[in-house]
Amino acid sequence: MQVESLSWFPGHMTKTRRMIAAEIGHMDAVCEILDARIPLASRNPDVDELTAGKPRLVVLNRVDQADPGQTRRWAAYFREKGYAVLEANAKGGAGTAQFAAAVRELLRDKLEAYAQKGQVGRVVRVMVLGIPNVGKSTFINKVARRKTAKAEDRPGVTRSKQWVPVDSTLELLDTPGILWPKFDDPEVGKRLAFTGAIKDDVLDIEELACYLMEYLGQHYTSVLEERYKIAVEPEDSGYDLLEKAGRKRGFLMRGAQVDTERMARILLDEFRGGKLGRFTLETVEDAT
Repeated sequence: MQVESLSWFPGHMTKTRRMIAAEIGHMDAVCEILDARIPLASRNPDVDELTAGKPRLVVLNRVDQADPGQTRRWAAYFREKGYAVLEANAKGGAGTAQFAAAVRELLRDKLEAYAQKGQVGRVVRVMVLGIPNVGKSTFINKVARRKTAKAEDRPGVTRSKQWVPVDSTLELLDTPGILWPKFDDPEVGKRLAFTGAIKDDVLDIEELACYLMEYLGQHYTSVLEERYKIAVEPEDSGYDLLEKAGRKRGFLMRGAQVDTERMARILLDEFRGGKLGRFTLETVEDAT
């Protein structure tokens, strides 16, 4: 199956790894941006090794689309690991105003040590990391209150490093989003694809939508029934549900056949746009 066998390592991702390794020594801290709906799947497993123990601020982005109860649990999980945590919705701007204060709190001891040496006002440099399409550039633009990082709602837009000043003593290094060479767990690839972290043009959209329908049918039955006005039966496969929803929406082709590809695109668009509701596709238990 296509989604389950995904593996790639485009040249620009190899280049990004090298750039991170070359720059990390000059950084005071690392800001890792995760998708609050998939905090595990949106974490590049190579980041811990690449960032060499630098103080870490984890930003749970898109909290407006995630289950609030699960977001609280994930925030507690990352704090227990010793990271500072910021909950944000970069598109709407929520949480971004607290970023500079969170970084300075994270580096309080270091900044006090600088002050004792007479280095008051020394510029703090933070590397911002995240997988493609996690909202990294949008977050940076909101924090910097200007449009400096290139932001688009598709993966792979940032292709080179760029320095973004936040104020006179804080600078961010925006880096291109990097995925990792191969997903050991096929569920990770699916979750990344559901949220748009993987380009749709390398995927079978119908297959992906069937997986999503199956998951929603099992975990969020009432949402499907309310949104698409269908009855979800225990024996329904993802394809059955996709077909039911397409029929209800009137997406019919010749011979009363349902246009499941059209329904698949609608489902993914509505899921990614938050129109289906607030979902977290991973629990803290998945991390243990």
